[in-house]
Amino acid sequence: MRLALFGRKIDNGNIGKIALLIDKLAEVGKAGIYYYRPFYDNLKQYLPAIPAGGLFNSFLDLPKGLDLFLSLGGDGSFLEAVTIVRNSGVPIAGINFGRLGFLTSASMEENNPWIEKLFSGDYFITESPLLRFSEMPEVSGSVYKYALNEVTVQRTSPCVLEVDVVVNGEMLPTYYADGILIATPTGSTAYSLSVGGPVVTPEANVLVISPISPHNLNVRPLVVPLDSKIELSFSSRSGSALLTADNRSLIVRNGTKILVSEAEYRQKRVSLNDNFIAALNDKLLWGEDKRNVTKK
Repeated sequence: MRLALFGRKIDNGNIGKIALLIDKLAEVGKAGIYYYRPFYDNLKQYLPAIPAGGLFNSFLDLPKGLDLFLSLGGDGSFLEAVTIVRNSGVPIAGINFGRLGFLTSASMEENNPWIEKLFSGDYFITESPLLRFSEMPEVSGSVYKYALNEVTVQRTSPCVLEVDVVVNGEMLPTYYADGILIATPTGSTAYSLSVGGPVVTPEANVLVISPISPHNLNVRPLVVPLDSKIELSFSSRSGSALLTADNRSLIVRNGTKILVSEAEYRQKRVSLNDNFIAALNDKLLWGEDKRNVTKK
């Protein structure tokens, strides 16, 4: 098995778990390991005797023939892993070293039966839709134009944004808000949830359009088909807005039109438990209330 290890933050709080993971990978099966170079260089400071392996820096030199891409961290690390894997078709397995870790499929503890499952192929591969955006006119220095969770346009100053949204050629009423957010089903439990959007099951072929802190309280999130073509444009007295794709961003000026649609490929993800409702209960403590009596 050929594995890529990717991570961002290494400290005294998680180095023990990372060392345990690397030892278990070596113990369970012979794995060809490739390290993300910044992660490897940082790791060497803590683990001088780290097993040797190949190195890569970005999607440009991502090793060929990888079976799995292991993202060590939280959801932020997973989203950055997406920018490295891109359209290679390599499944990403999120190993939670962060806090909530809704995108992650396992945590690193003393007992880790999921490692044997990875080597034996006892896991699910899910394919999550991505969003793709483009700007007109093209913005220099733009970010990777794909997002697993959401694309947003947000204000950069105290001035409210006036956002116009066109869905499949149909103009919606102008949004007066801090911004606008377009989320995938995967992203429905991320930023979209925080701004009042609905929870969407992974198999639902929809997008969620949600205003961010709308000025008019009668404005509500809107659910549209996944294959919708969405055009965003805005006006602000500050002259600019922040365009984000997951955890990446750039400044765009008044007059910029942003086109958002489903990407031409999907992101493969490793799931050791495909029960979405159980994940909601576990990660979000859905419906948790000390007044409720536990049902047996």
